[in-house]
Amino acid sequence: MWQAVNLEVKKLENFKGDMPRYATDGASGFDVRAQLSEPVTLKPGQRSMIPTGLAFAIPENYEIQVRPRSGLAVRNGISMVNTPGTIDADYRGEVKVIVINHGQEDFTINDQERIAQFVLCPVVKAEFQWVESLSGTERGDGGFGSTGKN
Repeated sequence: MWQAVNLEVKKLENFKGDMPRYATDGASGFDVRAQLSEPVTLKPGQRSMIPTGLAFAIPENYEIQVRPRSGLAVRNGISMVNTPGTIDADYRGEVKVIVINHGQEDFTINDQERIAQFVLCPVVKAEFQWVESLSGTERGDGGFGSTGKN
């Protein structure tokens, strides 16, 4: 059973459509749609900030993570530049998504196209402490590629 958390959503002037919703009972993310006055075409490697027409009052100790839609990623190479993007609890402006075309062909984003998915996630904050040494592990300070290939 899912734990519901109240999320206040504000429709901005450029928003058209219905309240965001989860596509299925088991979905962890809800789709958001592009709110565009005209289509945006991205050439391969190009990126753009796409407005959603939405603002949120995210509860304290939560964030919204902005994630790519898997269908757009696999079919067209469309992703988010900073995936997952983070919308902090104290931000109240319009949420825009930074879309990038990793594909090999131009990609056009049309008004009302489902462009990203948002996931409401709890946030745990760290209490920082200076120490003289860290506890040891089997890996130690081995970096990228240090665990080998399987």
